[in-house]
Amino acid sequence: MTDKLLRNFDDILDAVKNKSPKRVAVAAAQDDAVLEAVQGAHKQKLADFTLVGDIDKIKATADKLGVTLNDVQMIHEPDDRKAAYRAVALVSSGEADVLMKGLINTADFLRAVLDKEIGLRTGRVLSHIAVYQLPGFDRLIMITDGGMNIAPTLQQKADIIQNSVQLANVLGIKPAKIAILAAVEVVNPDMPATLEAAALAKMAERGQIKGAIVDGPLALDNAISMEAAQHKGINSPVAGMADILVTPDIEAGNMLGKSLVYIANGKIAGLILGAAKPVVVTSRADTYEAKIMSIALGALLG
Repeated sequence: MTDKLLRNFDDILDAVKNKSPKRVAVAAAQDDAVLEAVQGAHKQKLADFTLVGDIDKIKATADKLGVTLNDVQMIHEPDDRKAAYRAVALVSSGEADVLMKGLINTADFLRAVLDKEIGLRTGRVLSHIAVYQLPGFDRLIMITDGGMNIAPTLQQKADIIQNSVQLANVLGIKPAKIAILAAVEVVNPDMPATLEAAALAKMAERGQIKGAIVDGPLALDNAISMEAAQHKGINSPVAGMADILVTPDIEAGNMLGKSLVYIANGKIAGLILGAAKPVVVTSRADTYEAKIMSIALGALLG
């Protein structure tokens, strides 16, 4: 955890470089995009790596890409599912600090994460959080959950919020200001998202969600624009200043997040939270920089 408020991706990179290096265990590491990111992160001294997978394929892929894997530890396990369990075991035993997905089906990868014996269960739901550096903003904005939970229940949303607070605190955001998004900023019995937003705000007020100021329902403009909030006469400690945006469902989170990248030219990094240690799962569509920043986020939290 840092006492300094990290406002952009350069701040995150500097904070990681100033820490003792964390070790990232990569499951089924014979993936071209992952190996390029591993080399880049290792060169920038963001983390050390243990690659678990088919060593012959890892080396062949690295040679094809011109990737140098000197000083990178490798463990031979040609079976992808077994590689996932080996990588998870490294993290759960303390031999590694962060888990990363390679060339393996996400369901098989998460099955290992949630294994009752060697997995990384905490009792909380797993959730995805995306961190954005956006033009025109002097702070990082986070969105959850656009990648894991399809239609989270009220209790799952409480877990999702608690997961996000953990990352916010590591970024120096204390307390985190969390907006529960809906289409409107008033409670409407015909709109379930507004009812859940009001319940979550009350849960935080009564200490059922800790370390954050939670308010909702808030429409997107009221959550991030002080001018919009003042224009609508909204009196809230979160309105216009939200650090974390909690979306009603996966569709809203996914579309909002992608619009920030592809329309607003935002930069993204992401993690899966709720496990005992951070989990890096990057998309094939993510840029090289997004993969590097996701590793950096994991190393900061690990």
